Amino acid sequence: MAKVCIIGGGSWGIALAALLGKNGHELTVWSAHEAKIRMLREKHEIDMLPGVKLPQDAVFTTDDREAVEGKDLLVMTVASSYTREISRRLAGLVAAGQKILNVAKGIEEHTTMTLSEIIEQEIPQADVAVMSGPSHAEEVGQGIPTTIVVGARNRTTAEYIQNLFMNESFRVYISPDVLGMELGGALKNVVALAAGIADGLGYGDNTKAALITRGITEIARLGTAMGGRFETFCGLTGIGDLIVTCASMHSRNRRAGILIGQGRTCEEAMAEVKMVVEGVHSARAAMELAKKYNVQLPIIEQVNQILFEGKSAEQAVKELMLRDKKIEVPAFPWSEEA
Repeated sequence: MAKVCIIGGGSWGIALAALLGKNGHELTVWSAHEAKIRMLREKHEIDMLPGVKLPQDAVFTTDDREAVEGKDLLVMTVASSYTREISRRLAGLVAAGQKILNVAKGIEEHTTMTLSEIIEQEIPQADVAVMSGPSHAEEVGQGIPTTIVVGARNRTTAEYIQNLFMNESFRVYISPDVLGMELGGALKNVVALAAGIADGLGYGDNTKAALITRGITEIARLGTAMGGRFETFCGLTGIGDLIVTCASMHSRNRRAGILIGQGRTCEEAMAEVKMVVEGVHSARAAMELAKKYNVQLPIIEQVNQILFEGKSAEQAVKELMLRDKKIEVPAFPWSEEA
């Protein structure tokens, strides 16, 4: 049995808390929001995940010291835009070598840093790992079979976390490609916005399949240029996560995209979804990285223009369809040249 604290009281954190509770671990949930902690103390669940109950002996707190000290693992579940703030807040309480697992997905806009890089910068004494893959909180909380990946720089840490989480409904693989995993998890949210926009415009399955296929090509193109492994983008944290996020109504990014495709502004869509739409925060960062590494990202570029430059969704699709003619896989040789 391990002592685990969930940092953040959102739906993903609570779903993982329920999973860890079922696995028999000693559980603490921390949130900066008093109202959320009161709800958890009273109901042992949150409104966003009705019926997903946490153990009766779970501890719910707003106290930083109670959350961090003596814990074998801290699970960072706060939205990407708060990762630096919360890391800085807790840094002085984290012991040397204490394990932190980040499960949020995103890229910091003004620095283009991944979330694990932010945590390592703010808490250099920590042993930081990441978890990613196709895993909607609503399904994990219900015990629906889910498969995911833990990434860490050393295998011992990855295997330790794998053992804490894995059970008959939650299969955990491990990987050393932390960078590739994080890029796949962050950039798929931008492509999911595009998929939602296409849905909002009334387009069909052909369009969705094209966006998923060409979207993973863009993600892998940038990810490998930055040092990620191509195989990672073919796996659970690449194409797997992209498929589920583009296809499911659990996806806040897809839902926001649908609203934008129906004519809402970016701000109106985010307000209506009522949850953090990570793809909006990652979209600009993706274009900064594309410029830095001299990589073409036509879908992600069009999403940025829709979100931030007032381009109509219809015009963006037209420009994508009428781009210069291309070979799908330039590396493949022709048997005969024309």
